[in-house]
Formats: sequence, C-alpha cells, structure tokens
Amino acid sequence: MTDVVLTSVAEGVATVTLNRPAKKNAITTAMYTALADALDAAEGDPDVRAVLLRGDETVFCAGNDIGDFLDRPEAGPDDPGFRFLRTIARFPKPLVAAVCGPAVGVGATMLLHCDLVYAGEGATLHFPFVDLGLVPEAGSSLLLPQAVGHQRAAAALMLGEPLGAAAALDAGLVNRVLPDAEVLGVAHDQAARLAAKPVTALRETKRLLRSGTQAALLDRIEDEGAVFTRLLGEPEARAALSSFLARP
Repeated sequence: MTDVVLTSVAEGVATVTLNRPAKKNAITTAMYTALADALDAAEGDPDVRAVLLRGDETVFCAGNDIGDFLDRPEAGPDDPGFRFLRTIARFPKPLVAAVCGPAVGVGATMLLHCDLVYAGEGATLHFPFVDLGLVPEAGSSLLLPQAVGHQRAAAALMLGEPLGAAAALDAGLVNRVLPDAEVLGVAHDQAARLAAKPVTALRETKRLLRSGTQAALLDRIEDEGAVFTRLLGEPEARAALSSFLARP
C-alpha cells in the first residue's frame, strides 16, 4: 500500500504525494503510517530542508477512507492516524501544501499545520465531522478559530459549510489561489525558496511562530482524539458513516 504515498527529494525539498486518485486520495491506516514515516524521514535527513505535500491535480484528499474506518472502531491513541497528526503538528521544518480540488476532513485539517498553502481555483476545504457524528481532529478546534475567528470556524466545523478557494483565501487559510495547472509548480518553487534559506534561522523562526500555541495544540489533539474515538464507536456515527459509504 505504500505506493499510494510517494516520496522524492530534489533541491532540498521532499515531495510527499498522495497517490490514490481513483479513491480521491482517501487515507487508509497504511497510508497514515506511510505519511508519518515520510515526515519522520524528512525530519532526520539533513538534505531535506522543506517538505511539499500534494495530491492529484483533481483532488487533494477526500479525508479518511470510510470503509477502513468502519473496520477499526477500536482506534485509540496509538492508532497510525493519531501518530500522523502528532507528527505533522510537531514537524520542525517548513511545510508547504499544493491543493487542487476537494480537501475534506483530515485533508483540510492537515493544511492548518502547513506554513504555506497554495490552492487551485477549484479547491474546496470541507470539515464534515459533525455530519458524520464525529468531532474535529488534528487540533482544528483550536487552530481554525485562531485563524479565522469563532463565527467562521463555527460555520465550517458545526454547520459543515465548505470553503471555496476564494473564501479560503479571504479567511487567510491559503496564501494564494492559482489556476489548477499552476499550483504544483508555484508550490514547489516556494518550497525550494525556503530550502535555500539559512537552515537554523528558518527552523527557529518556525519554532517561534508556533511556540505560543504548541503545548495547547498537542493537548487539544489528544482531547479531540479521545472524543473522536469514543464517538466513532457509537450508533450515531456508525449509522452516518454507513450511510455515507452506501452512497452511489
């Protein structure tokens, strides 16, 4: 299954690609492990100075693979998904994302941990957790209101209202909106620019930018994770997820 998460290194940039477009890059347990492993390898590789996260030109990530989710309701704090969330939250090197098409669930919340986000004109951020009988994850209940304010965060997290690319730009969730065909090139160029800068100064700047909320963020990820896991095993979420899976 690791072939659905591809990694390559060039110009000091590790590119991590979600490569399951036929399934809209929905993330399985094995993919979470591969993503966490890729970030750990990038952190430990002195030749990697920045990381670029990308999906397909038609879809970034449709969130969790629902069938996979229904097969593991016992998911706990050591689950590969939670390992990935902790890893991306702590990652010390610059993270850049290239987002085309839908970014749903964890596909949207992981973007809150990226330092720079470049979106295609067709990109959409969607946080449908409540509709699935669940709660937000990845610290998004902390990071999203910090970024966009309580009312916008409530509309996104409680009502599940999607944000198109223009709305995401207006809310400060992405740095720039581009034609879909240009997103990857621009995002890679920006990651390469970061990779060419003095390493220690760049890492310390990222640490300082995050230091005021890092401890609270990691605590929130654990809090969200405990509630998420509990709700995942309850009838309301099971019914909602099963209904979603049954859609044509």
